[in-house]
This record gives sequence, C-alpha cells and structure tokens, in this order.
Amino acid sequence: MMELGIFAKTFTGPLPTVLESVREAGLQRVQFNFACAGLPSMPEVVDEPTQTMIQAAFSQYPLAIEAVSGTFNMIHPDPAERLTGLRRLGVITEQCRWLGTSLVTLCTGTRNPNDMWKAHPANNLPDAWNDLRQTLDRALELAEQHELILGIEPETGNVVNTVEKAALLLRQVNSPRLRISFDPANLFEHEPLPIVTERLTHGLDLLGEFIVTAHAKDRDAQGQIVAAGRGVLPYATYLRGLKEIDYPGNLILHGLNPQEVGSSVQFLRQQLAAI
Repeated sequence: MMELGIFAKTFTGPLPTVLESVREAGLQRVQFNFACAGLPSMPEVVDEPTQTMIQAAFSQYPLAIEAVSGTFNMIHPDPAERLTGLRRLGVITEQCRWLGTSLVTLCTGTRNPNDMWKAHPANNLPDAWNDLRQTLDRALELAEQHELILGIEPETGNVVNTVEKAALLLRQVNSPRLRISFDPANLFEHEPLPIVTERLTHGLDLLGEFIVTAHAKDRDAQGQIVAAGRGVLPYATYLRGLKEIDYPGNLILHGLNPQEVGSSVQFLRQQLAAI
C-alpha cells in the first residue's frame, strides 16, 4: 500500500524539529530539500559538519527519503544560469548515496527569467526544447555517474507543459535514468472538471509505467494551489488510477501549510482506504 510522505520544507525550524513534525503527522517519508538544513535549496557546497548534522537528525527521527529536490531553471534564457544550476545539481547528486535515496526531482524550466514556475510564450519554441535537451543530457551524465534517477514533472508553466511532451521527451532521451514525477494538479489551472479528469486519466495512461513518485496537492476553482482535499481534483479517480496502473510508489504531500497537514493526511487515508 502507498505510504504517505511530505515535502520536508512544509515545516520550518531546525532539521530535527522539521523531522519531528513529520513524524508527529503520522508520515513515513519526506522529499528532502537542503533548505531544511540551513542551506540554499541548490547549495554550492555541503560541508562535512552539515552532512553530520543531517545524518544525526535522520538517526533521531528515522524517515525514508523519497527524493531530493534538485530543481533549477533548465531553460533559463541566460546560459550562465543554466550552467550554475548544473554545477549545483552536481553537488546534490554527490550527496544522494549517504542520504539513502536514488531519486532527484527536477523541473524542466521556463523562459521566464524571474520565476521558474511561470509560463512564457517562448516555452513552446523549438529552441526552448533544444536547450532543455542539452541541459538534461548534462544532468543525465550526473545521474549515470552517481547511479540516480531524475524525475521530471509535466506542468503548465514549464517547457514540458503537457503529458504528451513528457512522453515525447522520454522517447527521445530513452534512458532508464529519466522518469516521471506525477502531479495532476500541475496539469490544469482553472479548466472545468471534465477536462481536469481527462488530463488526469490520459496522463496516467500515457506515463504510468514511468512514474516513480506521485504528489498530492490540489487547486481550487480559481486555479490557486490548495491542500489536498480542498480543491477540485477528483482524488478518487486519481488514486484509483494509480492503483490500476500498479503504481509501486508513494504519495507525497505538498502545497499546504503546517496547519493543514493533519486534515489532508486524514483525507488521503480515507480516500486510499476506499479504493
């Protein structure tokens, strides 16, 4: 049965406090972010004292690390920014063995220079796709070197903004190191429910065998991100669909504040029990 986890940076405070909060919420795993250890999300270096502190915290509060966040703007219009992101991704991939995880999550990026989660008209131009391929090839070299999997996520604000583009990228790259982080709340904004449901089910059909981690958040009728169970996403359809494709992984909450964790966990456990 799917275990529930959460983005660690949902909670604030020193890392032991963060992990204690995760445990108190009844969760078994986290998606780790180096910001939880007092570093930038994409650090330039992770020194030995920081490594020791992280290991001690996870020894005190044993939780599985589902994945490590390695998100940077893979098609930033400034090539120097892309190279900086790759260098920092290299730092993160070097940490994964002692962290005990083999999955690093990425976003495919946007031509928006100020916000890597916002769409830009140039995302759909051929040169954006070419830049993605070049950056991703470098990232996959790091994944191969450290025996890791990279999980990319189709989302409306990025260059891979449909499940069809995600499937195309998987075919073109044709690497077991590239897989899908699936979040249906990133496949729509404020479309009507039939379209939301169609994108969800089509995404599972098209990408199912490549999904290595699945996310749990929601959107309200205005398109704003909300906690799982507080929006329009048809969760019964989502979770049943994951079961029907024999998804072997877990469900990771994010897009919520600490006060909402308890109710979202309860909602998801009820939904999982019903399928």
